[in-house]
Amino acid sequence: MKLGLGLYDGMVTADNLRFAKQVSATHIVAHLPTEKTLPSTKEGYWSYDELNDFAKFVAQEGLVLEAIENFPPSHWDQILLDGPRRAQQMENLKKTIRNMGKAGIPTMGYYFSLAGVWGRVWGPFARGGAEAVGYIADQAPEQTPIPNGEIWGIRFDENAPPGNIGTVTREQMWDRLQYFLEELVPVAEESGVRLAAHPDDPPLPELRGTGRLITHPDHYQRLLDIVPSPHNGLEFCQGTITEMPGSDVLGAIRTYAKHICYVHFRNVQGKAPNYREVFLDEGDADMLDALRAYRDSGFEGLMIPDHTPHTTCAAPWHAGMAYALGYIRSAMNMLAKEQG
Repeated sequence: MKLGLGLYDGMVTADNLRFAKQVSATHIVAHLPTEKTLPSTKEGYWSYDELNDFAKFVAQEGLVLEAIENFPPSHWDQILLDGPRRAQQMENLKKTIRNMGKAGIPTMGYYFSLAGVWGRVWGPFARGGAEAVGYIADQAPEQTPIPNGEIWGIRFDENAPPGNIGTVTREQMWDRLQYFLEELVPVAEESGVRLAAHPDDPPLPELRGTGRLITHPDHYQRLLDIVPSPHNGLEFCQGTITEMPGSDVLGAIRTYAKHICYVHFRNVQGKAPNYREVFLDEGDADMLDALRAYRDSGFEGLMIPDHTPHTTCAAPWHAGMAYALGYIRSAMNMLAKEQG
């Protein structure tokens, strides 16, 4: 298994790449690049030259750009909403995937959702009062309808007409996902890129009037069956799986290991609609047993902490990530010794 670090837009800097290298990461996942990282974003797709330069910049620090995570809302809102320009946007997504393949970036993570990761709150949820996020039903904001021009809580179209997108059922979302996969997976296959689907976080059946797709591990199978292919894969967020009512985390790892492109390796306490993110060694999942399940199921891909509690110090994000990466690296070393 490989160890990596996820970096948000604007965080893929020389200093942060050196930090990643210093704390034993070998790979990088770049989350939701915008125009300040990839200026071609404004064209509706990412250009080959910019993606290639981006991958080379990461490589200069001795790391590999393993994945980009999430298309900007403006690149595929019509696909998510089944709008009149969805075919045009799909052609642009195909350009992006072809350009990623040409630039040697092997994975595109995506989250097929309208509400996105919404409603979480910050609090002193982790050990020692470390700040972390959680979803707590009686503290969550009111579930207002999603306004036109907004996806995942991100306002991307200031010229959108007044009103909201209305109610969208779960089956409507499955139909839209089917279109997305049937169009894009063949291009991903040709380009040598794997598409990796994130589950719904928070894993609630409906959020802000819109149906959710992956709220139990079993739902992943329906997604995989739409277009059976090694390039139709999973971004396996273990924290989200742990949050799901009725989930068996170790069973889900064993079931889906061969389809996993990379893992968000994090831990939580509680189940939806009430859970809190915590340090890796204090949550409900036994993370050592989880690593054994990945290993024994033949998974050899990438693990990243995704996010982690912030410690009380001058660099709370860096310290939290260093703790998580150190824990994972030590656990990986221990498991390697177990095998002899």
